[in-house]
Amino acid sequence: MTKLLLTGYSGFVGTHLVKQLSPSDDVKMLGRSPAPACSHWQEALLNDSTDYTPSVMDVDVVIHIAARVHVMNESAADPLSEFRATNVAGTINLAKQAAEAGVKRFIFISSVKVNGESTTSRQPFTADDSPQPEDPYGISKAEAETQLIQLGNETGMEIVIIRPPLVYGEGVKANFSALMRFVNKGVPLPFQALKHNRRSLVSVYNLVDLIKVCITHPAAAGQVFLVSDDHDLSTADMVAMMANVQGKKNIGLPVPAWGFRIVGKLLRKEDMVERLIGSLQVDISHTKTTLNWCPPYSVEHGFRLSVKK
Repeated sequence: MTKLLLTGYSGFVGTHLVKQLSPSDDVKMLGRSPAPACSHWQEALLNDSTDYTPSVMDVDVVIHIAARVHVMNESAADPLSEFRATNVAGTINLAKQAAEAGVKRFIFISSVKVNGESTTSRQPFTADDSPQPEDPYGISKAEAETQLIQLGNETGMEIVIIRPPLVYGEGVKANFSALMRFVNKGVPLPFQALKHNRRSLVSVYNLVDLIKVCITHPAAAGQVFLVSDDHDLSTADMVAMMANVQGKKNIGLPVPAWGFRIVGKLLRKEDMVERLIGSLQVDISHTKTTLNWCPPYSVEHGFRLSVKK
């Protein structure tokens, strides 16, 4: 029996992970929201001052998902300080206490944003690339990774880092969900010509499967893993699959990429446009060979389960 501590259990990824954990695992939970189905829950904030002793004692593996997440319309006066307070200081405080309590392994769910924002005109990101984060969220995740690795070297606690790209599946929100709804309503979308970019995605089902593998796999210790469905899509492909899984006609308008760039420049939304028309690919060869793992679920499987019931 593996004794686990899970943070972020009430979020999108955490909710799915809880459903898939083995009944034989002894799971503690740490966070702000009550966890009524859990035998041990500690109400706590992720910061540099909380005492996590009741949660980290007698634990084999910490799975740390909780974070201040990336938001499109940031309202904080100093976003980087806010991200650092939670994602760096809070994470390291938890990890130090875990190491002191004898926790063997600390699995940190990071982000592909540590690698950067785009692979347009370059090769896909790899786990060996030097970090090139561009926004406060990515910077905070990169800094947390660096300090975790240092802590692992100093204490012997095994650090495992997983960097997912966009995660989707049942219960997904934000832009993915909005686009799915537009397709369902038959709204003509101007993405038909966006056939040459490539985006790596990961269904929450494949991400959860990888996390479960990393709980016990000996070769996971001290590693950074990129993860995806191993089937990259263009924007046009993505919309077409959304239509297909919903049984809807794919009504597309052939607006070229340069048209989006002009609009983005006029509206000062170049970054948003790049996420739509550019590429962001990850190479998961290291993950597959190190862990002898392949994504067990297809892209179509994830898209079908993303449909609102």
